[in-house]
Amino acid sequence: MGLRRTRAESTGAQAPHDAGSQGVFLTSVEAVANWAVTNSQWPVTMGLACCAIEMMSFGTPRFDAARFGMEVFRASPRQADLMIVSGRVSHKMAPVVRDIYDKMTDPKWVVSMGVCASSGGMFNNYAIVQGCDHIVPVDVYLPGCPPRPEMLINAVLELREHVKRNRRLTKGAREAAARAAEKAALAAPDIHAMKGLLA
Repeated sequence: MGLRRTRAESTGAQAPHDAGSQGVFLTSVEAVANWAVTNSQWPVTMGLACCAIEMMSFGTPRFDAARFGMEVFRASPRQADLMIVSGRVSHKMAPVVRDIYDKMTDPKWVVSMGVCASSGGMFNNYAIVQGCDHIVPVDVYLPGCPPRPEMLINAVLELREHVKRNRRLTKGAREAAARAAEKAALAAPDIHAMKGLLA
């Protein structure tokens, strides 16, 4: 029949195994949970101004947010864990933004998209909050007016790296972070006292 035998078969020797084919995988439960959480972030729909157009184009086929597991922008904050504040935040809208943030599932993250969301931008007046970090804790600041969708992709990747490096699932770490956030919120000035440089 012309069957050929390998040298290992003809001598009776065992073929060497690849080092990677042993089937052993060592990690911690925390690392697996962080991997799952960071690779399945669902953003809440939070388009406040012109930066929202760039955020919407982030989900189109040209930029393909589905590569990052973010193709679904959630209308319900209870199904979302990432808030992209895109655009300026008025004092009238500030309580709504905070309410949506409070209703999001834990763990949750915030990306401040655009110079208006980050610092008030050119709107240095009584009507605009001078940075959404006065309302919600911000994890990543994204500069630009407006920032391109590529910049938003970079911000999302930076957020994922930040979460992989710094997130801890232990109860003590969660409680310490909650106490620190509450202390910072209580120490912050009232939103109505933040009128910018023109006040």
